[in-house]
Amino acid sequence: MDVQERLDELAVLIEDAKAMPLSASCLVNRSQVLDLIDEIRQLLPESVHRADELLADREAVVQDGRREADRILERARADSDRMVSEHEVYLAAVQEADALTRQTVNETARMRKETDDYIDAKLATFEITLQKTLQTVDRGRERLRSQMYQELAPIHDQPYDDQDTGYLDTGFLDDRR
Repeated sequence: MDVQERLDELAVLIEDAKAMPLSASCLVNRSQVLDLIDEIRQLLPESVHRADELLADREAVVQDGRREADRILERARADSDRMVSEHEVYLAAVQEADALTRQTVNETARMRKETDDYIDAKLATFEITLQKTLQTVDRGRERLRSQMYQELAPIHDQPYDDQDTGYLDTGFLDDRR
């Protein structure tokens, strides 16, 4: 078994453990958990060793690739110098470079447009969601105002008199959008 399988087994053991009432705690078999942890510890060095080997292999491949790239670049530079000296080849290279530049510019513009369209679509979706949320908030506030108005309506229905100290004018019901 590998480390991941043992960790999955440990997780299942804990998930299936008997829960303590009114608590997030549970009862697990200590020896089972400790045995699994020991197995994981024993497997871990092997996994780490394999990972180190893979990293070493990767570094060797990268170094070989760099050496090969340097060799190819040096050969390409030599070939380039030879070709530049030949006027017709040079003109063909300029034309090809111009064509590649145009192609790259067109491809970049296309990709930028696709990216802008994607972002615009996501922003439009966000805008719609935000508008719905604002509408929900407005309806909730309106419902709250309505409930408060209904609760305070008996107070507002009483005759108002400057001498009347029992009337409380809060003004918050008139604060509508």
